[in-house]
Amino acid sequence: MTSENAPPGVDINRASIARVYDFLLGGKDNFAVDRQAAQMALKITPDGLEAGRACRAFLRRSVRHLAAEAGIRQFLDLGSGLPTQGNVHEIAHEVDPDARVVYVDNDPMALAHGRALLADARTTTVVGADVREPEEILDHPEVRRVIDFEQPVGLLLMAILHHLHDHEEPGAVTRRLTAALPSGSYLAISHFHDPGEAHPDISQKVRGVEKIFNETLGTGRWRTHQEILAFFGDLELLPPGLVPVAEWRPDGDEDARQTDTYHTIVGGVARKA
Repeated sequence: MTSENAPPGVDINRASIARVYDFLLGGKDNFAVDRQAAQMALKITPDGLEAGRACRAFLRRSVRHLAAEAGIRQFLDLGSGLPTQGNVHEIAHEVDPDARVVYVDNDPMALAHGRALLADARTTTVVGADVREPEEILDHPEVRRVIDFEQPVGLLLMAILHHLHDHEEPGAVTRRLTAALPSGSYLAISHFHDPGEAHPDISQKVRGVEKIFNETLGTGRWRTHQEILAFFGDLELLPPGLVPVAEWRPDGDEDARQTDTYHTIVGGVARKA
């Protein structure tokens, strides 16, 4: 990819979270600066390529469960990133072609590619907004057009809260978003995890990767199990709880080897009573 075909507003000299993830997922919508940032992290955790795939697989399984088992027919995907295989609307539409999906991101390339993919979509849209501004999302006219907040919603915060610094109060952001959801809604989260004393060698590695992410992307926070669990508040966690993403209702399609990455990304899904 060259600067000539970069969408307006895209800075090819500064790494982007969405494009780094795209590289880790084997995509082509990234630049040298993004690959460099990812490769610096991979020097510390060589199995890090599995992280993106594990998160994506967790997204697919959780959306499929919410659509097929919980009856959710509308999804709000915040920090959705660049389109790839197994997008939320594709999974939901396997269950119900009328299921509605709103993708929200603040990355110019993610927005441009998402809108191109969904140019003719009837039930799906892409909104430019920042998760740090939950009111901007909740009050956005396009969100309100597609999502009926009188009916249960599947709120997806996949690999996004760990890009909010502590002073940006990710817990308060999550509480505001879930407060707007009606009873019967669900919250799904995946998050970078620091296993601490349970796996001290891995914990030391993730602190090194955290340093690289903050130096290259300006963001990235590996939190403890209790810190991540707190984001669910008083919502009811579905079994098996907050676990390594490969352990959340595996369907046999993913390689669940217990590498370092296995312990450094956790996920869970919870229901609002």
